[in-house]
Amino acid sequence: MTLPSESASPGDPVPKLLAISDLHVAFAENKAILDTLRPTTDEDWLIVAGDTAEKVADIEWALRALSERFAKVLWVPGNHELWTHREDPVVLRGDARYQHLVAICRDLGISTPEDPYPVWKGAGGPVTVAPLFLLYDYTFRPSGTRTKAEALKVAYDAGIVASDEVLLHPDPYPTLDAWCRERVRLTEERLAARDPELPTVLINHWPMARHPTDILRYPEFALWCGTELTADWHLKYRAAAMVYGHLHIPRTTWQDGVRFEEVSVGYPREWSNPRHPDPALRQILPYTETTR
Repeated sequence: MTLPSESASPGDPVPKLLAISDLHVAFAENKAILDTLRPTTDEDWLIVAGDTAEKVADIEWALRALSERFAKVLWVPGNHELWTHREDPVVLRGDARYQHLVAICRDLGISTPEDPYPVWKGAGGPVTVAPLFLLYDYTFRPSGTRTKAEALKVAYDAGIVASDEVLLHPDPYPTLDAWCRERVRLTEERLAARDPELPTVLINHWPMARHPTDILRYPEFALWCGTELTADWHLKYRAAAMVYGHLHIPRTTWQDGVRFEEVSVGYPREWSNPRHPDPALRQILPYTETTR
């Protein structure tokens, strides 16, 4: 297996915008992977696109380690960070848990979806790098279903249900889809205030278009994977790249000439499969065919 740091071309003097997600450091094998992640220059930035861990202490440990290595770290939450896990001493739920994690990141000097969007001025820039927190609203529905209730019934009947239904709480919002709609509204306001002359790199844990979910082994799981409200954001906000995780299917795809990068590590049983891509930092900028 290639070590993750090798994919980032150590010794290359050009600063890079790198990305990874779904580190799941509660697994000892994944914690060992994090220990190998290193920048290639003193000016490399690192995107951490969610699902670092479930417990707050593990999240803070991992993000602290990365913040001490990279010139800048940008973080967005995934569903696992937002779980109120029965084994976590931090029992905060919903938005209160998210804001607690934002405060931890700020103490570590890490950019979050609540902070001003930084501008990458290295090779491939200038580009506004925007960490986002958007959630999902059950609109990636199975064919033939028109409502959330119908879609959930199809998924449940197929034996597919996300752990979010038990562990991810929307407080103070009445539902996760209501929280998602509010996050989309707030994010649209912030993106509208950015410098319109600059392209963007948009970062969200969940894919911001539906096409990445077409490859899912269990298509019903797409319900928990995004929102149709962001289907045109890659064009609307002049994206140079759309960065996401969640699916545990690291790959590069294209839509309307825009690059979508899935940057996850995933669980040991997944990345240890010989047919699975090696767990690795993925280079977002500068982009060439050899950086995939």
